[in-house]
Amino acid sequence: MKIKGYSFLLILGFLILPLHSQKLKRTEKKIITSVEKNNASAIDFLEKVVNINSGTLNLGGVKKVGEAFRNELDGLGFKTTWVSMPDQMNRAGHLFAETSGDRGKKILLIGHLDTVFEEDSPFQTFKMVNDSSAHAPGGNDMKGGNVIVLYALKALKENGLLEDAHIIVAFTGDEESTGKPLEISRKDLIEAAERCDIALGFETSTGFNYATVARRGASGWELKTTGQRAHSSGVFSERTGAGAIFEMSRILNAFYDQVRGEEYLTFNPGIVLGGTFIDYDIKTGKGDAFGKSNVVSQTAMVKGGLRFMSEEQKERARNKMREIVANHLPQTKAEISFIDSYPAMELTEGNQKLLQLLNQVSLDLGQGEVLAYDPGKRGAADTSFVAEYVDCLDGLGAMGSGAHTPEETVNLNTIEALTKRTAILIYRLINQ
Repeated sequence: MKIKGYSFLLILGFLILPLHSQKLKRTEKKIITSVEKNNASAIDFLEKVVNINSGTLNLGGVKKVGEAFRNELDGLGFKTTWVSMPDQMNRAGHLFAETSGDRGKKILLIGHLDTVFEEDSPFQTFKMVNDSSAHAPGGNDMKGGNVIVLYALKALKENGLLEDAHIIVAFTGDEESTGKPLEISRKDLIEAAERCDIALGFETSTGFNYATVARRGASGWELKTTGQRAHSSGVFSERTGAGAIFEMSRILNAFYDQVRGEEYLTFNPGIVLGGTFIDYDIKTGKGDAFGKSNVVSQTAMVKGGLRFMSEEQKERARNKMREIVANHLPQTKAEISFIDSYPAMELTEGNQKLLQLLNQVSLDLGQGEVLAYDPGKRGAADTSFVAEYVDCLDGLGAMGSGAHTPEETVNLNTIEALTKRTAILIYRLINQ
């Protein structure tokens, strides 16, 4: 991966060179004091919002979590707005909050209110594991990041530092399962980015001393195959051919052999159904199939995902997949379709400069260097939608483990330090 003639690894090598530490300014020390004073309240608030189920499809729960953050942001003097989505999209909407100053950099702070844990999940409540961590559905991904944003802004407000700033907070309600069409569900986020200079994303941290300057995009694909329904005694004959399932198997095997291998490119068939008849519910992700071992399969379907580092890489992969699909087995047909989801957050010089600034903040706080995280190890996130318009940095949120699983934890001991880092970073940006 290169940017203006320099490889990603070379750029990383440049960035890990030590920077000279500076002393915190008097105002910055006051900000730190405010963060420390409010940390217990931040943990309490995190527990409160974690205990409100906000699975993406629990629209009422997402709105309730949004209301909790909205009340706090109202108290900080932000103008808050709930942006509803059309009923047919089955998504709750998004919370936006804004200050209208014009000093320094205009900043977009991105989080999300929803989690992967729906109302029927057995994992529902915040529970301490030990004195430093808690099991918390969505506490790590990403209510903890939202709390870091909120309490960094509280510290700035307490010291009279928000009055002249232009800051937009965007907490989406469907990051874990983005509403379609994207032109509607991400319209307000993109418009907010177009009015800003910088976007900071508070998705799950990949480590205390890492941040994300690039991340892969994600898109979906659906493959359908059909064959001649007939008695299995005739399979492979000129009249009957191979059947839908053999055609599906051919294609998937060819994907594995011919498309796999390019750096940062991955693709995954997530669900497959095949037989005489199949039925799949796109809303629930559940399906069923009917068939018999003595009947040649009539239909098959697979849905999968594709991860990529650039639009060019995405299109190369798609074209290879189309070529493979077009080469049918006897008496079969196949078609593949693609659905755009998250664009890639590509590596840019602006993103690198933001990382340098964050690194300096961390050094000044005595927290050590912050390095660029390997983009191949990160999933997609809302920051990707705005990367085309502004310089971005992501992975600034809470630390923990087991995100998206019933073992998800949030590291409570790092909330205060990460909030300090965020508050000082925002302060320096709005004073540039």
